[in-house]
Amino acid sequence: MSTAFYSHAECRLHDMGAGHPECPQRLDAIADQLLSSGLGLLLDQREAPLATLEQLQRAHSSNYVSQLREFLEQVQASGEPRHLDPDTVATPGTWRAALRAAGAAVAATEAVVRGEVSNAFCSVRPPGHHATRSETMGFCFFNNVVVGARHALDVLGLQRVAIIDFDVHHGNGTEDIIAGDDRVLMCSIFQHPLYPNSGGVPRGTNMVNVPVPPYTRGLAVREMIDVMWLPRLDEFRPQMLFISAGFDAHREDDLGQLGLVEADFEWITRRVKTVADRYAGGRIVSCLEGGYALSALARSVVTHLRVLADA
Repeated sequence: MSTAFYSHAECRLHDMGAGHPECPQRLDAIADQLLSSGLGLLLDQREAPLATLEQLQRAHSSNYVSQLREFLEQVQASGEPRHLDPDTVATPGTWRAALRAAGAAVAATEAVVRGEVSNAFCSVRPPGHHATRSETMGFCFFNNVVVGARHALDVLGLQRVAIIDFDVHHGNGTEDIIAGDDRVLMCSIFQHPLYPNSGGVPRGTNMVNVPVPPYTRGLAVREMIDVMWLPRLDEFRPQMLFISAGFDAHREDDLGQLGLVEADFEWITRRVKTVADRYAGGRIVSCLEGGYALSALARSVVTHLRVLADA
């Protein structure tokens, strides 16, 4: 079976302004690298659908979803951007882009669980792992990975899923939503201290948080993953794995100070894939999070996809 690649042109409509690192060109860089590498020809390319309100409410409070919808639709109607926090700007294209990003995670989950494809990658934006149950944060509106994971659990009948987060920033929103949900094991590695200055003390026993100091390089990160993540994943035996795939831990990325390179993302992906093959029939859904140095992002995503696609 193949690897699905979900994206949508509307994900580029969310544009927070010139100079903002979370920009539409991120998806263009990935698409260009897929084309030049030839890998795009091997992927099952699919358009991301719009998430429904019901799907969003499996990760977020109903009040949050309804209030954010009203706010974003007002911005859409006015045509004028509005700040939600110093880093996160709502623009006329945000509502549709955010629905596509979360909808990709749901559609990818459906396709993988039904056996249409082996695994899937969602090349979408805005990202999601800072969005808490009831708050936008750090460029994020809806928590795409948790929307997908909860769909697997609450709709498709899975009993145990793991969320792997290797973004340079701690996935505080994911932790906020799934802390204490013993159906989910979250394994993350992130620079600390760094925005959002959380994660040092896990909020639940279903968390394996691995904070690492600035300027840590790949070999040390690999050792931490082997020692900290893998025993818990073996004990948990997930039926499906979700990845918050942030590539801003790359040494070329200015939003963090870690020293990973493409070979490290390849190694991490292989480790995750081995766990998925052992316990989950290979089922993986990976969703784009951070990664803001465009060339490094594109190269790293293609490396990640080569492992997923066995290419």
